[in-house]
Amino acid sequence: MQRAVITGLGAITPIGLTVEEFWANLTAGVSGAGPITAFDTTGFPVRIACEVKDFDPEAYMDSKLVKRTHRATQFAIAASQMALADAGLTIDGNNETAVGVVMNTGGGGIGEMEEGAKTLLAKGPRSLSPLLVPSAMPNAVSCLVSMVSGAKGPVITSTAACASGNYAFLEALRLLRLGEARMVITGGTESCVFPLALASLGRAGALSTQNDDPQRACRPFDKNRDGFVSGEGAAVMVVETEEHARQRGAPIYAEVAGGAITGDAYHITAPDPHGDGAARAMRRALENARMTPEEIDCIFAHGTGTPLNDVVETKAIKKVFGDHAYRLAVSATKSMVGHIMGAAGAISALAAVLAIRDGVIPPTINYETPDPECDLDYVPNVARRQEVNAAMINGFGFGGQNVAVIIRKYSG
Repeated sequence: MQRAVITGLGAITPIGLTVEEFWANLTAGVSGAGPITAFDTTGFPVRIACEVKDFDPEAYMDSKLVKRTHRATQFAIAASQMALADAGLTIDGNNETAVGVVMNTGGGGIGEMEEGAKTLLAKGPRSLSPLLVPSAMPNAVSCLVSMVSGAKGPVITSTAACASGNYAFLEALRLLRLGEARMVITGGTESCVFPLALASLGRAGALSTQNDDPQRACRPFDKNRDGFVSGEGAAVMVVETEEHARQRGAPIYAEVAGGAITGDAYHITAPDPHGDGAARAMRRALENARMTPEEIDCIFAHGTGTPLNDVVETKAIKKVFGDHAYRLAVSATKSMVGHIMGAAGAISALAAVLAIRDGVIPPTINYETPDPECDLDYVPNVARRQEVNAAMINGFGFGGQNVAVIIRKYSG
């Protein structure tokens, strides 16, 4: 069976426009939350988000392409170019058909669809761009990454709601194991800070309403948590077969060891209160990676900061890991970057790779009041220096889609 190794990293996030800037701020406990600047939030019950600041898409693509792509696609293109450069990988006629793209998203360009609907109602059908639909369709993110990079292997976009980002790595792993690609540009991207999404999620009660103190609003596993903070951004990696990486002398960050996806068959927004689907995903991920629970050092939790999710995830972890659950470090990156929907798991996977590289586990910030129902070690408020040989990344999406992926230290 082919082993899959990670050779390149790229990121556009609310706390950094490069991988190293993101990592420095994540380990320092810096929050990316603040008042929304993308639109006028007057009258909205939720007025905060983790927005990407100072991003210039023309640093990564020409102005013509910028006009034809939505923000999530621009993030994906930028992060992909970073990852390819970091991997030292040039795509040309010698390898283009061996390079696949798996770029996942939750909402794709639905923000552009909202703007298009406004234009249609205000100005009529002749006012709309003929490129609105191809720009906004979810698979535009992977197709445009393919076009810009020249990758001509399998091109896939899977939308698994908030589990999409780490599901991308499982899909990439399958492509490599099946021999359908030798290299895959993979990750997640999202930009859902727009009126329709904020209004709907706010009405659903999913979002924190701590508008006056945005940097302390997202507090996963804390007793006083009241919802998540929306975010935007992308994280992308180059994953390739071990054989191919070694042949070209590529630096190797870590290995994608295995993963699994399951369904709750319970509710369109709420998790199964017993955590059965989440636990099965974690257990099957261990089986797929041929690892024992005791070999996992750290879990990068879904950790949204909603009352339901954090309790259910804690229950599921304890079901799978037993007594070892209390020896695990459990880190919630959303406390700093917000919930980046379809990119959330990819951001956490990036953090896992860097934790393995540097022996540092980022904190869960804003953890002030313990919740008796959430009684694990959540690395509260301050990063921890600790060797990480293997990490599990959890992602749980609306509709009951559960994904667990394991990334471990590479040993040749």
